[in-house]
Amino acid sequence: MRILYLSQYFPPEMGAPSARVYELARRWVKNGDQVTVLTGFPNHPTGIIPTEYRGYRFLEEEKDGIRVVRTYIFAAPNKGFFKRILSYVSFMCSSIIQGTKTVGKQDVIIATSPQFFVGVAGYIISRLKGIPFIFEVRDLWPESIVQLGQLKNRFLIRFLEWIEMLLYKKAIHIVGVADSTVKILTERGVPSEKITIIKNGVDLELFHGNGQQKVLKRKYGFDDKFVVSYIGTHGLSHALDKVLDTAQLIQDQRDILFLLVGEGAEKENLIRKAKALNLPNVKFLDQIDKHQLPDYYGLSDIILVTLRKLPLFRSVIPSKIFEIMAMARPIIISVDGESRKLVEEAQAGIFAE
Repeated sequence: MRILYLSQYFPPEMGAPSARVYELARRWVKNGDQVTVLTGFPNHPTGIIPTEYRGYRFLEEEKDGIRVVRTYIFAAPNKGFFKRILSYVSFMCSSIIQGTKTVGKQDVIIATSPQFFVGVAGYIISRLKGIPFIFEVRDLWPESIVQLGQLKNRFLIRFLEWIEMLLYKKAIHIVGVADSTVKILTERGVPSEKITIIKNGVDLELFHGNGQQKVLKRKYGFDDKFVVSYIGTHGLSHALDKVLDTAQLIQDQRDILFLLVGEGAEKENLIRKAKALNLPNVKFLDQIDKHQLPDYYGLSDIILVTLRKLPLFRSVIPSKIFEIMAMARPIIISVDGESRKLVEEAQAGIFAE
């Protein structure tokens, strides 16, 4: 089968969206399918395109048998609502052009959120090429940005909700990543038989207990520390300011270190807050490559999985949970709902607000 997979995010970008697309595409190729990923130039979450990708409007490459077609995107850091929307819309427009002119014949198109403008592009491409459209829903838009307080205009909210329902209607099938997606979408009138749940997973060849944990601990001087880590995006939705508040409360316990690894819209604010509070027990590190993740998970004594306390996140399962469980590291999770249930049933950690 010839599969066109449309995603704004793809490696070398980090995070769940790019990882899921890559892992699924890689396995489809192994199964004998021809997979084309139509994506943008990597820039998430900093808004900075790597040197080797600069100066291009269009680029075609291959990764593990996957044909990767990169198209123009307005690169913007993951902060500032209107710049992000401009980035989303720019990719939507350029992907429609490349999706109809460049990628060639396809049997099906799968468009994956987060950010459902990708879904709009997927639907338009499907109509122009006369192929079926599958919508993979990993993030509920516009509900997520409304609950995060980033969108308040009622007219715009209703318009985006109308587009959302149009995409659900026009897709021949909808794929979700959490069980609660079925309940949410059926309550909005989507037939349950039109929805399939395919949860995130973990590459057990990559995430296992053997690695360079001890070497890293010595490198950073953590040998005598009990390390509490957060590894991932430092975004508006992750409530990492609460982690700093916790670090302040127990800063006299010198054997406990809070390690925050990654990039994101809130990182600069978090660094400023840590300096203002004069926290000796907090260390920030830059974003790491996916293949380094097991070592950083491994050096951690406890790993945090955090999100803000919003109804939206009750139906979210962060993909890092599966990676951490594969590494056999204990979890402190602040995400109530489906994620909490998963962690507690697996006896993989505890819930704390």
